[in-house]
Amino acid sequence: MSGTKASRGEFTDSDPEDKEEVTASVCLETDLQDGQMMEVDIGRYSVLLTRCNGKYSAIGNQCTHYGAPLSKGVLSGHKVRCPWHGSCFNAVTGDLEEFPGIDSLPCHKVRIQNSKVYVTINKKDLRHQKRLQRMGTAVPGVNHTILLLGGGAASLICAETLRQENFGGRIIMASRDDLLPYDKTRLSKVMNVLNDTIVLRRMEFFHQYGIEVWLRKEAMSMDTEKKTVTFADGLVQSYDQLLLSTGCRAKGLDVPGMKLDNIKMLETPEDARQIHAACLGCNVVLVGTSFVGMEVASYMIGKASTITVVGSSEMPYQNTLGLEVGKITMMMLLENGVKFYMNDHVMEIKGVNGKVKEIVLKSGNIIPADVLIVGIGSLPNSEYLRGTKIQMNAKNYVVVDKYMQTNIPDVFCAGDLASFPLAVAKNQLVNIGHWQMAQAQGRIAALNMLKKTTELTSVPYYWTVLLGRTIRYAGYGEGYTEIVMKGNYESEERKFLALYIKNDEVIAAVGLNYDPVVSAVAERLLSGKVITKKEAQSDEPSWLQVS
Repeated sequence: MSGTKASRGEFTDSDPEDKEEVTASVCLETDLQDGQMMEVDIGRYSVLLTRCNGKYSAIGNQCTHYGAPLSKGVLSGHKVRCPWHGSCFNAVTGDLEEFPGIDSLPCHKVRIQNSKVYVTINKKDLRHQKRLQRMGTAVPGVNHTILLLGGGAASLICAETLRQENFGGRIIMASRDDLLPYDKTRLSKVMNVLNDTIVLRRMEFFHQYGIEVWLRKEAMSMDTEKKTVTFADGLVQSYDQLLLSTGCRAKGLDVPGMKLDNIKMLETPEDARQIHAACLGCNVVLVGTSFVGMEVASYMIGKASTITVVGSSEMPYQNTLGLEVGKITMMMLLENGVKFYMNDHVMEIKGVNGKVKEIVLKSGNIIPADVLIVGIGSLPNSEYLRGTKIQMNAKNYVVVDKYMQTNIPDVFCAGDLASFPLAVAKNQLVNIGHWQMAQAQGRIAALNMLKKTTELTSVPYYWTVLLGRTIRYAGYGEGYTEIVMKGNYESEERKFLALYIKNDEVIAAVGLNYDPVVSAVAERLLSGKVITKKEAQSDEPSWLQVS
C-alpha cells in the first residue's frame, strides 16, 4: 500500500470549514502494515500517513523543497525520503533530516478508535505546508564570534544549525554577493529569474535570529594565529571559530578573443538574466557538456535562433555519467535542433566591432556566434588563504576531515571549496560541488563547532533538468567498471535507470522517469547494505520499490 492514496477523509466535525482543528477518519487500522505509507486527504490538505512498529504517524505530504508528494518516495524506518531530490523527513515528527529542503513539515495528531485511524490537523499550521525548526537568537553578553565566509548553502545551513542548537554568540555571514543566500540550482534552469523568487530566507529572518549578514564583503587574507580576517574594504574582523565556504567561480577559456563582448559565464542571477536576454533570436554557442552547459542548451530551445554545443569528450556528461547516459541526453537535444561538435576544442574567438562573430575549433570548423557561453568547470575561491598554514590539495581545495575540520583548530570548511572524506566511497577524499552536500557539510561543521561530535555520512544526491525532464543521481560513481541499464531509453519516453558497478556492487544510480528508485538507492547506500551486481541485474529487484 506504500504510495497509494486513500479516499477523502470522513469528517467528525459538523462544519470543518469553521474550525481551526479538523479531525477525520482516514482509514481502517488494518489498512497499513508496518513499513507502509499512503497519502490521505483531509479537506483540501494532503497528509502522509505512515505505520512503523505498529504505530501510526501523520505529517505533511508535500516535500518542503519543491513540493513533491512524499507518498511516492521511500519509507525507511521512521524516515521518508523525497522521490524528486532526496530530502528526508522524520515520519513521526516531520523534522528535516536531509537536504536539499531547508524546512520541516507539520506534524499531526493520530488516534485509533473502534479500529479506525483518525487524524487531526491544525489548519493554521498548514497554510504554508512548511515548519521552521525552533531556533534561538543572540544572547546579550555572549561574546563568542563565529564568522562564516561565503553566502551560499553551506553558510546558511551552518548559521541556522547553530541557532537551532541554542548557540547564543555572535554569527556573522560575510558574502561577496549582493544578494542574500539564494537557490543557485535554478540559475541554469529558469534563466529569466527574479531575485525575489530564489532567495531562501528574507532579511527579517536573519534579524529575528540574530544572524548578521554582510553583503559585498570579500575576504582578502587571514591570520589563523591572531584569528582575524581582512576584507577588501580594509575591515579586520576577529573570530573565535571560522567557516570557509567561499565556493568556486567559473573557469574561463584561455584562447584569443576572450575579451570580446557577448562572452558569458553563469555565476549569478544577473548573469542568468543577461544570458537569457542576449540569446533571444540569436546564434548561441555553448562550450562545455556538463550540467550547466547542457541545462542552458536545453533552456535555449525555442528561444535562440541556433544552438551549438562544443564538447571535449565523445559524449556529454562522459566523465560523470558515462557514455551510455551521455548518448541518451545528447539524442534528447539533437531531436530538438541542438547541434554538437564533440571531441573538439575552441582555438580562437573572432569578433566584429568588439563583439563575438565566429568560433574557430581545433577541427577547423567555424561556427557563427552572436553569443558564447562558457561552462567548462570551476576554480576554487581560495586565494585569500595563501600565506596561511591551512592545508590545501594540489588544486587548491581545502582539505578537511569527516567533521569538516581543517588542520587548523577552530577553522572549518564546507561546500564546493572542501575536499572531504566521503563515507560511501570508503572515506576517499573528494570534492563534490553539489547543493545538497554543501548544506549537509554546513550542518556538520556547526555541530562540531559546538563540540557535538558528528560525522558527515550523507549520500550525494543531485539532479539536472533537460527539456522539462529531471534526471536524478545518487551515490559516487567514480571508478565504476560497468553499467547496468534498465528501461526503454530509446523510445520517446526516455525512461531509464543506470546502475554503476564497482567490485560487483552498486556505487551510484542515475534515473529518468524511474521514481523513486534513485531515492531507494540512496537509502541503501546510506544504510551500508550492499546492492550486489546480481541484484542490480535482476528483472524485479525488491529494493527498487517502484510505485
